[in-house]
Amino acid sequence: MNSLLNNLLHPLTLVTFFPLVGVLIILFLKQEQKNAARWVALITSLITFGFSLVVLAYFNPSYPDLQEVINLPWIPIAQWEIRYYLGVDGLSILLLLLTTLLTPISILSTWTAVEDRVKDFMLFFLLLEVGMVGVFLAQDLFLFYIFWDFTLVPSYFLIGIWGGPRRMYAAVKFFLYTMAGSILMLLAILWLGIYQGSFQVPDLIAKGGIPANLQMWLFLAFAAAFAIKVPMWPLHSWLPDAHVEAPTAGSVILAGVLLKMGTYGFVRFNLPLFPQAAVQLAPWMAALAVIGILYGAAVSYAQKDVKKLVAYSSVSHLGFVMLGIFALNSQGIQGGILQMVNHGLSTGALFLIVGMIYERRHTRDMDAFFDGFARLERVCGRIYHPAG
Repeated sequence: MNSLLNNLLHPLTLVTFFPLVGVLIILFLKQEQKNAARWVALITSLITFGFSLVVLAYFNPSYPDLQEVINLPWIPIAQWEIRYYLGVDGLSILLLLLTTLLTPISILSTWTAVEDRVKDFMLFFLLLEVGMVGVFLAQDLFLFYIFWDFTLVPSYFLIGIWGGPRRMYAAVKFFLYTMAGSILMLLAILWLGIYQGSFQVPDLIAKGGIPANLQMWLFLAFAAAFAIKVPMWPLHSWLPDAHVEAPTAGSVILAGVLLKMGTYGFVRFNLPLFPQAAVQLAPWMAALAVIGILYGAAVSYAQKDVKKLVAYSSVSHLGFVMLGIFALNSQGIQGGILQMVNHGLSTGALFLIVGMIYERRHTRDMDAFFDGFARLERVCGRIYHPAG
């Protein structure tokens, strides 16, 4: 009994699954109780952020290996075993804090912007937080995959129900793109688990021994899922539609956290599990990253919709992250991780600002804003230069 209680109260279990407490409370509210649903979701997300600070307080930055580990048997399958295995290191602690910080900020941004089916919106948003946190903490490949695919469901509904005029098109496109890559990754995960006799990432890294030709195929299978999520050019076309049609909170969490799941996957899995394939494919990955940087910047420059401008700029920004990762040196990887966090904060803030402007002006057309600036300039001119 004490062991069960200790596992339930483990910091990583709490920070991962505490949003489900808010989900259970909201389930018992009526649709008319909009403010109650908002407050439950906000308080739940703030407490979850508090748990992430507890994880940070126990974290030792000078220790390079996994910390605060919880590793329990979960699903026994013949000679293999899928385990409930969570851990935190210097990479995942940053993304954990980013996720738990942006979630309450995103919920706050919906306070007046979302008036339809508020209860359902908050349910899906808290469920999305569970999936995102789980992705960054899971150390068992099968458990990781469950969290990875779980994020698809609330993301799909957040875009498809509360999005813009073309919301269903954007939601279905997002779902199909992500699911296509995820299926390839699942096949690679199953092969790894069967061939290596374990789904635990530290065990797989320690064993190594995967033939070089097989490493290439496994690298590409994982990369398909991660490159779509980043998104890397030319697999990026779902992103502008999803960003433009998503509600403001959805855009914030999509840019701030969901895109980082792709770059995180490359650092966490592709590089350590398939080192030979990573070295061989690094020039190609870097070339695609450079194309994405230039393409995203050029297309952003041509946009009239300010939300689409920020969306395309993410393709460019994440290209810098990928370029740093596939420099395959400590400086490049550290710079890529720093840019992951920077992009999450800055682009999330940009989407919040765009949402605030849209609520007041009901347009995202930059020409309309320039007309307003021109009128303001004329008024100021008459004030300061009445003779003119």
